[in-house]
Amino acid sequence: MKIARRSVLIGASAVVGVAALDACGAPAAPSAGPTADVGSAVPLKPSKPVTLNILDVAGNLQLTQGMIDDFKTNNPDIVSSVTTSTATAPNLVGKIKAQQDAGRVDIAMVLTGTDGLAGGLSQNIWQSLLPANASVLTGMANYLDPAAKMEALAGNYGVCVTYYPSGPLIEYMPNRVSTPPTSADELLTWAKAHPNKLEYAQPANSGPGRTFLMGLPYILGDKDPMDPTNGWDKTWAYLKDLGSYISVYPSGTTQTMKDLASGAVDIIVSTTGWDINPRALGTVPTEAKISTLAGFKWVTDAHYVCVPNGVSQDQLTAVVRLIAWMLKPDQQAKAYDKGYFYPGPAIKDVTLAMAPQASQDVITKYGRPEYDSLIANNPTVVPLPYAAMVTAFDLWNRNIAGSKAAK
Repeated sequence: MKIARRSVLIGASAVVGVAALDACGAPAAPSAGPTADVGSAVPLKPSKPVTLNILDVAGNLQLTQGMIDDFKTNNPDIVSSVTTSTATAPNLVGKIKAQQDAGRVDIAMVLTGTDGLAGGLSQNIWQSLLPANASVLTGMANYLDPAAKMEALAGNYGVCVTYYPSGPLIEYMPNRVSTPPTSADELLTWAKAHPNKLEYAQPANSGPGRTFLMGLPYILGDKDPMDPTNGWDKTWAYLKDLGSYISVYPSGTTQTMKDLASGAVDIIVSTTGWDINPRALGTVPTEAKISTLAGFKWVTDAHYVCVPNGVSQDQLTAVVRLIAWMLKPDQQAKAYDKGYFYPGPAIKDVTLAMAPQASQDVITKYGRPEYDSLIANNPTVVPLPYAAMVTAFDLWNRNIAGSKAAK
């Protein structure tokens, strides 16, 4: 199954200021060339074509592999070959730091969500890409407004290359739920009348789960949606009540999709990508429907390119030129993929009609016409900052999950 999802989503804004101090400087340079000069824009091309080693900890290659392949084909004077590997976000920092401590950074480019971005910032493993390369990365001027806000979370240490509004949504089977809840009160009432038929996965390991967790304070009108400790009184009370009618919190989102398909549950929480992609893959029946809860705001998500400290000047040149390529409209259109991160493009005016035919076919069949209006007519908010998200997970684990958390 191709539902390779990013790991724990954690906003980075709380650590940007710390990382920006860059007190330790770059580790020793790799033998491939002199350490990159982050004070000026990269040249047009490296001194010789490079092998570009890319690490993906976000499942982002599903969206960007085609962009990377096209860049290599069209720029043989910049990139001679490309290798890709994957890892989990929690293992990212240790992997990069080991190379930096050894004085040989072989990974020149990392594709990450805000979790890996934040973890790397907290340990000072990323080098600054901006403003030095702003004259090269002109596509950033065309960011969608919410993508620009997600970019701001990265400070100068990452460049947003894909974006989606995420959720929270609820997903249900219409043959089993004739009148879906359209408010938080209705959802609680429905759960009470249908015990153990509502499900969401543990927020620390589920995009829909944590989007639901972060989205509820806006839906419920809590005091401070960005402060889970002192501003979420309504949210914690609501989740505790809702939990009375939930039998288990699965360890990941895929299980909730399987449970919805099997009839074990009738309603789950979801996001645009988790709605479209599993139906395209056949994990969830095509006829599944989605709904929103009154007062909801989109809790946004994004993927970034980051560059470790210690890469060579030639490698940095190749990465920055690749990022510029990825931000071109024709390349951004590839981010529609199979709905995994729907819509996917981070810049303006990239329509589905510009996407590869395979993506158009999937979105036409499994997408939803209502998404256009939902995206256009509902506000977006950025995810919680790093420290607040860790706190929210801990409070949920201690006060909500209890013995119902699946292992």
